[in-house]
Amino acid sequence: MVSVIRVHLPSEIPIVGCELTPYVVVRRVGGGIPITDDVTEAAPIDGHFLRYKYRIQSDKQVNVCSVHPTEQATLQCIACLKAKIPVAKSYHCSAKCFSDAWQHHRSLHLRAATAANESGNEEEEIFGRVNSTGTQNLTSGSTPIYPASVTQRSGETWFEVGRSKTYTPSADDIGYTLKFECVVVDIQTKLPVGSPSQITTSHVIPAPTPPPRCLIPVNVVDLMGNFIADGRQSSAGNFTVLSYNILADVFATSESYSYCPSWALSWTYRRQNLLREIVGYRADIICLQEVQNDHFEEFFSPELDKHGYQAIYKRKTSEVSQTLDGCATFFRRDRFSHVKKYEVEFNKAAQSLAEAVVPNGQKKNALNRLVKDNVALIVVVEAKFNHQGADNLGKRQLLCVANTHVNVHQDLKDVKLWQVHTLLKGLEKIAASADIPMLVCGDFNSAPGSSPHSLLALGKVDAMHPDLSVDPLGILRPHTKLTHQLALVSAYSSFARSGIEQQRKMDLSTNEPLFTNCTRDFIATNDYIFYTADSLTVDSLLELLDEDSLRKDTALPSPEWSSDHIALLGEFHVKPRNRR
Repeated sequence: MVSVIRVHLPSEIPIVGCELTPYVVVRRVGGGIPITDDVTEAAPIDGHFLRYKYRIQSDKQVNVCSVHPTEQATLQCIACLKAKIPVAKSYHCSAKCFSDAWQHHRSLHLRAATAANESGNEEEEIFGRVNSTGTQNLTSGSTPIYPASVTQRSGETWFEVGRSKTYTPSADDIGYTLKFECVVVDIQTKLPVGSPSQITTSHVIPAPTPPPRCLIPVNVVDLMGNFIADGRQSSAGNFTVLSYNILADVFATSESYSYCPSWALSWTYRRQNLLREIVGYRADIICLQEVQNDHFEEFFSPELDKHGYQAIYKRKTSEVSQTLDGCATFFRRDRFSHVKKYEVEFNKAAQSLAEAVVPNGQKKNALNRLVKDNVALIVVVEAKFNHQGADNLGKRQLLCVANTHVNVHQDLKDVKLWQVHTLLKGLEKIAASADIPMLVCGDFNSAPGSSPHSLLALGKVDAMHPDLSVDPLGILRPHTKLTHQLALVSAYSSFARSGIEQQRKMDLSTNEPLFTNCTRDFIATNDYIFYTADSLTVDSLLELLDEDSLRKDTALPSPEWSSDHIALLGEFHVKPRNRR
């Protein structure tokens, strides 16, 4: 015999498209260790198992604000109804809410007018979330979509909607309250034993919809000074690359991000929101950082496989701490095939360095400073699409993509620079063995103008750079060795020559974005996509976000954006070999 001793929800706010899985703790009658594993009919304990039900309060619904989904709506945009925009997007909690959101809200009207001339799938793509089983008329006087099923003594009417431990709310559930029931059942009689344990949620809310980010064409100048008005005219083989630090769940704590609502910080919500965002960019190559090992295996790899991506993963080493995250690279199978991968473990490089240059008496201190578990994942792929034009038909086109997450500690400037230098030396060896364009993506935890950024962008570090004064192990000397020959250029530097709208989001003194990482107490540019400008051309870039728009939710992460970093994406093409 077992009894339920606790039922708890990760978040009391259910969200459309996000799995709702309560924590259920049981214990054998008479004592023993609490059991958190599911007790199923196929694997009963002491002749008993657990039966689950989800019910929805079908006679009571509130209309939910489209901007502040935890608030009840008090007004509705009639123009949305006329434009056949999903009705849930028409509600606002106050006149100020509607006024503040007008610019974004007006864009819905314009996009709906455009979508009316396209297919129905286009409207779903623009406005849809997930698990929507139909558009519900939520205006006053609408007919309830749930038939009466169970009327309790209180007069409340509850309709059964699920019989498993997990339930995923749909758009039809918006505004309704859910109740989860768990009861112990005798496996012989199939009858309940005792009263069910119950927990009730707040009303179901729609998943917040972030404003769309567009690809912005850029005007570029090649290394010879020739102006290219539209790089895509040079080659039919364009491809896109995304780089994104997704904020590992282990770091997404309420202590670090107290300004973010708990439901928006929960992994069940963030993983779905991140997936929607990542898939929505339709990148050919995806470089993610801070991907937990279990989340890669159980979520990102299988989910992105459904969208046609092959996955490669490198977990951080764990000599310093029990590291849970790593770097994951994905590429579209219809666009690229996998050729080779290289795994860079900076811990191993530190061991080799200590053996070679550090005196025996200092090796322990040197390794304590250098061994930080960071890694890089280098993937070589071959393009399946036409990339060179008629003059190079039949020739293989390889592409090398590096994905890394450099050490975060700001007082270890020498370690950051050494890690970047080590990665670049490895890439130089690959470049020497093949004519291969390269992309270097990741979270470098280094601001524009820092020594790692200078090494990447300029190919060298000035001997008078202040970062070089931090070198207790002497690993950066002689400073003349801090060079590389890869002709790397930061993709987003192209926005410095772009239109005014994007220029205002750039630091024109460094030609980098004003920020890629924005929390309440910290804002900086740490993320980059570098490319070899002698073999690749950047054609367009994903528009940057405006700090003021993020500050309305205090900072990142937020209900709309589920990481404390923003995604970067560039569209590139390979230069014909005869023009390199």
